[in-house]
Amino acid sequence: MRSISRQQVLKDFLWFAAALLLAGQWIVVNAAYPHLNPPWEAILPGLGIFGAAFLLSWGAELAQLEISQALALAFLALVAVLPEYAVDIYLAWTAAKDPAYVHYAAANMTGANRLLIGFGWPVVLLCYWAKTRKQEIRLQPEQRIELVTLVVATVYAFVIPLKRTFSLVDTVMLIGLFCVYLIRSSKAHHVEPTLEGPPLHIATWKRLWRRIATVMLFLLPGYTIFIAAEPFAEGLLHTARGWGIEEFILIQWLAPLASESPEFIVAILFALRKNPEAGLGTLISSKVNQWTLLIGMLPLAFCISGGHVAAMQLDSRQAEEILLTAAQSLLAVVILVNGSFGIWEGCLLFGLFTTQLVIPTPWIRIGFSILYLVMTIGYLASKSYRRSALDLLITGWRVR
Repeated sequence: MRSISRQQVLKDFLWFAAALLLAGQWIVVNAAYPHLNPPWEAILPGLGIFGAAFLLSWGAELAQLEISQALALAFLALVAVLPEYAVDIYLAWTAAKDPAYVHYAAANMTGANRLLIGFGWPVVLLCYWAKTRKQEIRLQPEQRIELVTLVVATVYAFVIPLKRTFSLVDTVMLIGLFCVYLIRSSKAHHVEPTLEGPPLHIATWKRLWRRIATVMLFLLPGYTIFIAAEPFAEGLLHTARGWGIEEFILIQWLAPLASESPEFIVAILFALRKNPEAGLGTLISSKVNQWTLLIGMLPLAFCISGGHVAAMQLDSRQAEEILLTAAQSLLAVVILVNGSFGIWEGCLLFGLFTTQLVIPTPWIRIGFSILYLVMTIGYLASKSYRRSALDLLITGWRVR
């Protein structure tokens, strides 16, 4: 265990105390004041989710001491996006009683997925470049499991806007794919993790106390997220109506940004500490989780809430949003098939994302979907990318 300065210990303690305070305040506020006025009904549970996400990510990092590196990254990504799951599953659950919420569930899911690729991946690379002036991140061999899973999930995602439904068929296909991903990840060899921040100190405790702390880092924030998901989502909707903002836009971008910002911060810190592979790897795993398990859970929650088997019907805008998200995902995974992520590719993904973000019209969504697909074909026109893509499809599931 490396030596730690007193200043670093204090800094890590303050990080932990702040996260605990943010998560704990909502437990207290929710018990004392069950009915809040806008915008506090969105801000306070949002802050609770923000703090809980940090605590969960630290708990997941400690769990890496017991399991393989690939499975640990998958588990870390799953836990890190739990706040996003809670909000979107609440929206799908409510959609069974109010069909308008199908709109919001699709908005939240597509926004979360596009943020990861269009904002998260490039920012990690740009932070690494700013710190080291190195213009490329090389992926680890075990991350090929995530990439081949993304390929399969993305190809399947194009089916959803064609049939314009989320159904239990999607649940079986996507959750099944996620299970295969977990099984393959669990068989990868174990590598001792590099811990930073509060987990670094907890890891020095005796095994029993460390495990108790790890469990508490799941239970407390998990409860916070459970009681914050509904008021946060409803608070955003009430705030949008009160301020004259389109509800779809606020649910699509502000909700995922609030629930995923701790994950972005952790990934950025990895990059600034000259470990960009871990930062980018966590966000890639998060994309796999959201692109498989999250989508698969939506129709399941919808059916359980409604008490019968039924598909979530998608309108033209929702279908366009999913098509755009799938096209972005396809270009991103093709960019990564050669095992590297360069500065210009990061700028490309960021530029395309921000441009379509500020002009949310049907023609832009369709036009950018086509543009993403044309660029994907352009990459695959290169012999080296075609060869890398073929090799990924053939060998990507192999455990290394």
